[in-house]
Amino acid sequence: MTATSRNSPFAAADEPPEPDFQNLCDQARDLAESGYLKRAAQVYTRVLEGGSRSHRALAALGLAVVRHDMGDISGAREAGRIAMDTGHPEYAPRAAYHLALSYEAEGVAEQAERAWRGVLDAGNDRYTPAAHYGLARLAEERGDAAGAVAHWGQVLEGPDTALAARAAHDYAERLLARGEVDAAAEVVQRGLAAEEHPRLRLLLGAVCVERAIGEFGAVVDASRSDPEGARTVEPATAAAAVELLARLLAVRGDADGAERTWELGLTHSDTATAADVRSRLRRGFLAPHTDSPAEGGMDAAPGTGAGDAPAEEVVAWWDPYLEAAVTQGSLPMLTGELFSAVDQMYTRLAVPLADGETRVAALRHTLQEAVRSPGAYVWGRSLHEDFAERLRLATGAEADVLSEGWPDHDGPRR
Repeated sequence: MTATSRNSPFAAADEPPEPDFQNLCDQARDLAESGYLKRAAQVYTRVLEGGSRSHRALAALGLAVVRHDMGDISGAREAGRIAMDTGHPEYAPRAAYHLALSYEAEGVAEQAERAWRGVLDAGNDRYTPAAHYGLARLAEERGDAAGAVAHWGQVLEGPDTALAARAAHDYAERLLARGEVDAAAEVVQRGLAAEEHPRLRLLLGAVCVERAIGEFGAVVDASRSDPEGARTVEPATAAAAVELLARLLAVRGDADGAERTWELGLTHSDTATAADVRSRLRRGFLAPHTDSPAEGGMDAAPGTGAGDAPAEEVVAWWDPYLEAAVTQGSLPMLTGELFSAVDQMYTRLAVPLADGETRVAALRHTLQEAVRSPGAYVWGRSLHEDFAERLRLATGAEADVLSEGWPDHDGPRR
């Protein structure tokens, strides 16, 4: 960012013409824009040391910007204060503006506030909205939400529509974080009235989500409000509210709240409601049935196996993991684990197949490593135990056929 030169009327009446100073300021600006920051700083300093009153503010502001771009923050602030002290109607508030941003970036709130108030004191309407925005942010950061209100209002009502829209987004986000949904909605609408912006539209959608969470939450609360256990809300309505509330909480990023909501529904005092909630939770789950204890056949739904009688419906060993993943919002993680395990098993089996391996000992080792692959995951032990039980049933044995801790300790029991 570089300062632009202008013919300034801000000079004493008895001051002699200073054409060279204007040319020097132009040269410094061109040097800065071309990336010659050190040389630009030297030229601006020459103007300041020359004692010009009419170009002092411009040179000091330019020097402040150049020094800042060079990484000389303290030097930039020193030059900025020189520009502020001139009282120039244009360059003084601009210097205060840059000084305030510098202090904000460093987290020096007291100095930043002093600089923003310097912008206000300059009385230049072009920079007044930005100063109010800065003061509003500082008030919010120190927890003075009430003190920030007036400053927010000045920005939203100001002539700078782009700044008003940006401030509206900032303010509405803070209001939403505090749970002030209606106030956030009003601020978003004011921002959209100033300037249409996708970020404001997205935030308006977030407001709608928060309102929906409140409505669904009210239904869930009403379904559990009777201390005598009487049904206050129809099971289908209560279960739908539980599911929608849990899923919206997950969308909002509140995984713990979503899990608590599912748990409340699953343990609902009304058994019909609890059953409906579980049905919704399990929507899309694979429905296993027993065709053969040894093979553990699977179809899309129970009762579709061969034979006259429908197959016996069973609860698969993986159901608790699926249910937990849905309630906790960790289905992507579980899916990733499953694909990783399949990938490991496939790789271990495919390598000797591709190499044409025929040695029995080598093939047995490969199979052993492939079967062990799921053991690295929390659900792996359940898979091993389920297989061991199905094998026992298939062989008709009264005790476990496989050794304890199989497949890490493979081999039949003696």
